[in-house]
Amino acid sequence: MPVTIDYYLSLTSPWTYLGSARFAEIARRNGATVNVKPCKFGPIFEQTGGLPLPKRSPQRRAYRMMELKRWRDALGIPIHLEPKHFPCDDAAATRLVIAAKLQGKDAHRLSLELGRVVWEREETLTDPEAVAAAARRAGLDAAELRAASPSDAEIDKVHEQYTQEALAAGVFGAPSYVLPSGEIFWGQDRLDLLERALKELA
Repeated sequence: MPVTIDYYLSLTSPWTYLGSARFAEIARRNGATVNVKPCKFGPIFEQTGGLPLPKRSPQRRAYRMMELKRWRDALGIPIHLEPKHFPCDDAAATRLVIAAKLQGKDAHRLSLELGRVVWEREETLTDPEAVAAAARRAGLDAAELRAASPSDAEIDKVHEQYTQEALAAGVFGAPSYVLPSGEIFWGQDRLDLLERALKELA
């Protein structure tokens, strides 16, 4: 029976972006299903002791930058370390990912392309054309997705539901990959360990 992995993510997290394609490949290779759950990490940080980037100490911010450089070089993934439009409002883009998921589309691929908007292309998720272009790269039509989706208010309720599910699961950072057993793998640097666990479950 295929394992379902709950995937808690933020579209504007560089770590989510760096791990997204590799995670999709690991899931495919191991016959696992990915349950995409975008959630709000502001409230999650508040409840779990985390701090948003601007409130972190200079030492932590400097180390984050070192790690981004290391992973960019190690993975060979083009990424701007300080993109022009970070942070940016990702509400509309997140609604599109949730709409895609509710319609049985490839929400994971869409989330990857939306991450690319910020971290590779230095565009903003507040630009409807940039979001529409990301959807096209994922083989989807943004206008069609939204036309067939529930209202913004209903999608926002789903977003809040995923946030509460993340907290209940013990999630505190993005990306987090959670197995049915409740075992959490936090961060794209834990993907090798996630794959090892999937092989043990097979």
